[in-house]
Amino acid sequence: MADIVHLLEVDDLKTYFPIRKGVLRRTVGHVKAVDGVSFRIAAGRTFGLVGETGSGKTTVARTVARLIPATGGTVVFDSTDVLSADRRQLRLLRRDIGMIFQDPYGSLNPRMTVAAIVGEPLRVQQDVRGTELAARVGELLSVVGLSRDCLNRYPHEFSGGQRQRIGIARALALKPRLVICDEPVSALDVSIQSQILNLLKDLQEQMGLTYLFIAHDLSVVEYFCDEVAVMYKGRIVEIAGAAELYGNPLHPYTRLLMASIPKPEPPRGPRRRLGAGHGAASRAVVPGCPFSPRCPEGDETCRAAVPELVESSAAAGHLVACRRRCGACI
Repeated sequence: MADIVHLLEVDDLKTYFPIRKGVLRRTVGHVKAVDGVSFRIAAGRTFGLVGETGSGKTTVARTVARLIPATGGTVVFDSTDVLSADRRQLRLLRRDIGMIFQDPYGSLNPRMTVAAIVGEPLRVQQDVRGTELAARVGELLSVVGLSRDCLNRYPHEFSGGQRQRIGIARALALKPRLVICDEPVSALDVSIQSQILNLLKDLQEQMGLTYLFIAHDLSVVEYFCDEVAVMYKGRIVEIAGAAELYGNPLHPYTRLLMASIPKPEPPRGPRRRLGAGHGAASRAVVPGCPFSPRCPEGDETCRAAVPELVESSAAAGHLVACRRRCGACI
């Protein structure tokens, strides 16, 4: 079997935000939004990040794209160190890494026409102008299912799904190799979500794209992703192939997330409940496993130390950070 080529490699990534107080705004602590995240994405594949609001998914995406500074760790894109890249290298990386944002209403400049929005990367990066620019923008709109008649219209004239298509066209303008999708369908109606997801899948096949896909809708992730990582309080608690993760979730947090997926015919009987601890967005620091206050299976051993993400005996490549689910952690 040929060796897998990893387009993106993230190792021990940390992103902390200072907490400042007092007149002099002294730093009294840090919010550890991302705290030691590591993963790999193979070329042409889709890697999903899931978790509650506040778990650190978007911060990972923005740090990987170097939209916000990292506190520590490494991000390597096709042998280029993203975090230490100089201005020239970063300019080249911008061509290879595109980003689709969550909010199709807030991510488009209301004062710019569609032609200006989609054409901006081409003007800045490749100095494309005039009729050539209009032709290439028209081609991009056709690729995402929009008419060339949209060129001189403004974002407020479009529906949410159409705006997201404009955002996708902008992300594809420079023919990137990696596209970061930051909850691209969460703000859309369910019927429109399926259209956008099918469009993204078709574009991946046509252009050989690699996706880092961020979502909190587990049903969407199961359909769309090849491999999935589950995040909680800035850490990855489980990684596996999509079929393996959904068929055999090991971490208690993953199991509770799976149980929250709406079912056409919910099972009868008592429902499993979370503990009374803090949610993923809380700043509260707890000893040991960060999920232990909410874990229905936790005990004193869980609060002794933070469990490492190690391979379980369940399946090759299935990593879990739980002392009770993986004998290597004990």
